Amino acid sequence: MKKAFSNTIIPILLAVIFSVGTINAQNNEKQVSSSSDLFNEINKQDSLLFAAFNTRDIKTFKSYFSKDLEFFHDKGGLTNYDYTVNFLSETTKKESDLRRDLVKGTLEVYPIPGYGAIEIGSHRFCHDENGKLDCGTFKFVQVWQKKDDQWKVTRVISYAH
Repeated sequence: MKKAFSNTIIPILLAVIFSVGTINAQNNEKQVSSSSDLFNEINKQDSLLFAAFNTRDIKTFKSYFSKDLEFFHDKGGLTNYDYTVNFLSETTKKESDLRRDLVKGTLEVYPIPGYGAIEIGSHRFCHDENGKLDCGTFKFVQVWQKKDDQWKVTRVISYAH
């Protein structure tokens, strides 16, 4: 009885393990090529969004976010559009030199049919603290929606702080 059970369960387990590996490999292939139009468009949108952040252009910065924005932060919790826009306003008032740069080679883009795209990557934030450059590299996910030919971020996950 034990031998029959072993002869049955082992091939089933191997089939499941193989299937999961195949599904994961297929999912990894869904990332768009770095030469694709979608990749280039999301890369451009990211660049414009954070150029506005780095130059404290609040009007342009807030135009990149949906009013129903949900921003999940592994240290700060869940926030929204108003909080995100106010963060940049407060940063500007404090004359902070906080800067965000995308880490080269980390950008991944995945299409969301009929909606937009998922952007995944690492970014580096730096600012001067007591005369010394203080930097941290963190991971993020941004969900972009394309509506009426305009891209807006609807969800952000910022983690690994």
